[in-house]
Amino acid sequence: MIAQILNKAVSGERLSREEGLQLLRSHDLTALGHAAEQVTRRLHPEPYRTYNIDRNINYTNICSASCDFCAFYRSPQSGDGYVLSRDELFRKIEETVELGGNQILLQGGLHPTLPLSWYEQLLDHIKQRFPQVNIHGFSPPEIHHFSKLSKQPLSTVLSRLREAGLGSIPGGGAEILVDRVRKAITRGKVMTDDWLNVMRAWHKLGGRSSATMMFGHVETLAERIEHFDRLRQLQDETRGFTAFICWTFQPTNTAMADIPHASPFEYLKTLAVARLYLDNIPNLQASWVTQGLKIGQLAMLFGANDMGSLMLEENVVAEAGTVHFLTLRQIRDAITQLGFTPRQRNVLYELATPEQEEQAILANDKRALGTTAD
Repeated sequence: MIAQILNKAVSGERLSREEGLQLLRSHDLTALGHAAEQVTRRLHPEPYRTYNIDRNINYTNICSASCDFCAFYRSPQSGDGYVLSRDELFRKIEETVELGGNQILLQGGLHPTLPLSWYEQLLDHIKQRFPQVNIHGFSPPEIHHFSKLSKQPLSTVLSRLREAGLGSIPGGGAEILVDRVRKAITRGKVMTDDWLNVMRAWHKLGGRSSATMMFGHVETLAERIEHFDRLRQLQDETRGFTAFICWTFQPTNTAMADIPHASPFEYLKTLAVARLYLDNIPNLQASWVTQGLKIGQLAMLFGANDMGSLMLEENVVAEAGTVHFLTLRQIRDAITQLGFTPRQRNVLYELATPEQEEQAILANDKRALGTTAD
């Protein structure tokens, strides 16, 4: 039965929820990986695999929601909360540009008092100073929060943000797109339909975004498939998702610290099934940030066609006790070792020029040597 389902996916036929669930229940990791790799090569016959250079900038850690899985946020009453100054923000972006980056991932908590105009000014100031940088910013929970706080429709909020300089939206805050799960692990945060509606409204404006999933906590295997299915349905409707990224829950330092880490086996299996099920999302990224270099590299044989970001800065996962850092050379070598040419890309998966790649390599080599010298 599993072989029949895999053959169906490899040939390009759409899987049903029940078929996807049967694959997740399977322990034949080799067969799943082989099928996912065949699908990847059908969708991406090109001789290269991609990565990008960006930086996760968390403009604030103050959040009015309470998520049991998050070690990063601080309550509005906490003395440990911050909002980045413009000078600090610009310094981080400038360093990113110097190292060949063309994008920042700008996310924060659900700040209870910052008005929509504050975010518009933030975007405008960044674009004035760094017009070449794409702002991949504000997850659906943040944008839904902006809408509630400003008492304006999503379409209005998104139009104003886009006019101010927002380039694309990350898929953060999805966790598992099933209300039972969301109610169990978070309070004061969007439910499934609200998350999807933000993406729907953005896509209708012509915007592009990524989609994500954090798994390995309280969800069932059937709920992982339901998550895939909700994304696939919206992608059928809008075609606005450029990529899908999944990673395992990191429990350390969270209120859910008693939940054991999901294994690399579980990560690779879920990634492979994602590639087989999400037939309309073109790109899948490896999560070396949570899995480390070797499993991140292996993910490129289990459905991923992109190594993700060099990620010059990452705070949220690091607060949960998981700290994996790679150099640009390590990312490129990991791709080369698999027999592919490494290529730098942007959020739309457009390739950088060879000259831009070479400049980024030289800048990052200098940075790596400087770090070693320290």
